[in-house]
Amino acid sequence: MKTLKDVKVGETAVVTKLTGEGAVKRRIMDMGITKGVEILVRKIAPLGDPMELNVRGYELSLRKADAEKIEVE
Repeated sequence: MKTLKDVKVGETAVVTKLTGEGAVKRRIMDMGITKGVEILVRKIAPLGDPMELNVRGYELSLRKADAEKIEVE
């Protein structure tokens, strides 16, 4: 099981499953991260958190704790 947290800078991944619960899962889905979406990891902050992503044509910053809840392939 590979999560979004494991994807390296410059790589693209496709979302296969969201494992969060309740409000956390809803918030991730509201940001446009749903099953089948392609995500490009653009940058990771110098201290490792957050990571900058390109999702559905816009830039998004996401904490690594939330990225762990997103399974990708």
